[in-house]
Amino acid sequence: MKTKILSMLSDQDHYVSGQALCEQLQVSRTAVWKTMNQLREDGYEIESVPSKGYRITKRPDRITSEEIISRLHSRWAAQQVYYYESTDSTNNEARRLAEKGAVSGTLVVAEEQVQGKGRRGRSWVTPAGTAIAMSLLLRPGQFEQTRLQPDHAPMLTLVMGMAVAAACREVCGVEVGIKWPNDVVADGKKICGILTEMSCEMDYINYVVIGIGINTGIEQFPPELSQRAISLHILMGCRPDRAKLIDACMEKFEQYYDRFMRTQDFTSLLDEYNDCLLGKGDRVRVLSSEREFEGVSCGINTRGELMVRREDGTMEQIFAGEVSVRGIYGYV
Repeated sequence: MKTKILSMLSDQDHYVSGQALCEQLQVSRTAVWKTMNQLREDGYEIESVPSKGYRITKRPDRITSEEIISRLHSRWAAQQVYYYESTDSTNNEARRLAEKGAVSGTLVVAEEQVQGKGRRGRSWVTPAGTAIAMSLLLRPGQFEQTRLQPDHAPMLTLVMGMAVAAACREVCGVEVGIKWPNDVVADGKKICGILTEMSCEMDYINYVVIGIGINTGIEQFPPELSQRAISLHILMGCRPDRAKLIDACMEKFEQYYDRFMRTQDFTSLLDEYNDCLLGKGDRVRVLSSEREFEGVSCGINTRGELMVRREDGTMEQIFAGEVSVRGIYGYV
């Protein structure tokens, strides 16, 4: 009942009467009163005025399943939310849920992450309250008319990058861009990393898990990270509303995902992505286990590959995989 009451109070700028809550939820006034007290214990400040009703005056910085669902405006993304105070990795939790049959759109969120995952086997710790650590489970084709081929799944990283960037602009008012293939960047520093993992057969995707880590509440980074990482708190001067930001990420992702799935490539997203792409037209260094070369970034193609023009004029099309791209004079 907490979620339903939070949803009703979240949708209103004015008071909601106890009678209206009772009638819509089909419960007694005593049940409503008890739930209000539980919400106050959770940190919500709720004003109660006779003959007017209830109104939330202040929300705690919480990303519980009740708080997230009560703020959602998405159609299917995050309609089921699993919240953990602490976990090894939200991607691991999402994979475990997927193996148990969790539906497409299931969202896993954790306050603390002790073995977070990154590209190329990297790991890190997410201290409680400092970030958004979440993973979205997808089963492409479960709710759509067509299935996604396994070799197209890596493009979902780029789709989520667009969603996070758009959400940060809308909710936090900060200017951000995308560093291909999996970072969202502000002020030349990383604010979000994205990791996509997949379980598949030869020509069939069982499920995809997209992990997102957004630096939200960190006030100061250690010296070894301060030149490459930044947080929304540092940019805004205050902590962002994490639940509102999660809602915006899910809503934006749905919009971009729907467009992506119509063609299963970046045909309809190409211009918008390249407008957000940082370093386009700049010299970059491409690094992999097999080779290293420099060239000029020319944006992505419809397959989500980064096009890099070498000094001899030939165009290389770089697939994300295990490749890293770095600016010649900095992180971007």
